[in-house]
Amino acid sequence: MFFIDTSKNKKPVYNAIVNQSLDNYLVNDLKLKGHGLIMYINNPSVIVGVNQNAYAEVNFPYLKEKNIQLVRRTSGGGAVYHDYGNMIFENIIIGNDDHFGDYKFFAQPIIDALHDMGATGAEMRGRNDIVIDGKKFSGMTMFKVGDSYAAGGTLMFDLDMQTASEVLTPEQDKLESKGVKSVNSRITNIKEYLDEPFKSMDADHFKLELLKRIFKADSLDDIETYTLTDHDWEIIDSRLAAKYDTDEWNYGKNPGFTNYVSKHFDIGTVAFNFSLNDNNEISNIKIYGDFITGGKPSVLEDALINTKFDKDSLIASLDSVDIAGNLGKIDAEPLVDLLLSK
Repeated sequence: MFFIDTSKNKKPVYNAIVNQSLDNYLVNDLKLKGHGLIMYINNPSVIVGVNQNAYAEVNFPYLKEKNIQLVRRTSGGGAVYHDYGNMIFENIIIGNDDHFGDYKFFAQPIIDALHDMGATGAEMRGRNDIVIDGKKFSGMTMFKVGDSYAAGGTLMFDLDMQTASEVLTPEQDKLESKGVKSVNSRITNIKEYLDEPFKSMDADHFKLELLKRIFKADSLDDIETYTLTDHDWEIIDSRLAAKYDTDEWNYGKNPGFTNYVSKHFDIGTVAFNFSLNDNNEISNIKIYGDFITGGKPSVLEDALINTKFDKDSLIASLDSVDIAGNLGKIDAEPLVDLLLSK
């Protein structure tokens, strides 16, 4: 494994829109063979998953009031709040997909490092979370292109919990499915669980100590490193202008169709926003959620268009496509039951 230094002109980059676009460039363009790792800190921002409806996840008046960025990542997963007390780690794997989907493989070096720094209760829980005392401080996600992929997540060190609770408005069903009533009741910062001197560090210094333990090095100079070049940054900047730094990508469009239903399943939250025509057929539909898939949910949308709005017809339409490959491992019937619960 080697480190990918994402600084620009020898200075760290905190712009969340820039940082969230890096994995796409590293996987699709630069393609450094093997196992690379990036780690960075974002300015105050809300990061939404590629398949999420930002308008259902975010308190927009508060976002605007506090001048918080809204950023859409290129992978799935849920909405999270980032600030200078939070860091993001991403493994960039090129040319080998043996561990795709294996969150524990990528979480374990983080967990081992935190144990060494005093947070001995840190552990993997569920599909993609790292927790301590039953509270989440890291959520992970992945996206795949051919035999290459990015796998990583957040690491809450000293996040502003009050701002996070104000700006995030998750689906109530998602909270109820986990037996909790608020965002704050199920997340925590890792800082308070660390030994000194780590718990007295700021996030930037803690990040350096964490990297040394992940790479089992006494100094960052001892770590094999690739530093992004001026040429790399020219391409990254051009992609930002064309896509990732646009409102169309980050905010998306709220279609505002007549019906909106949402439910949390084992694969994550799935939501349908749809309308029916005078013949009781689906005329428009959009699928949202924090599910993680390497496929295209639009395949299911296309299958459902013009389908009669009854159980047998809807199941038949969904059974005609690859649900597992384009959404997740879930049968057609529970999805149809959700649709009919409008």
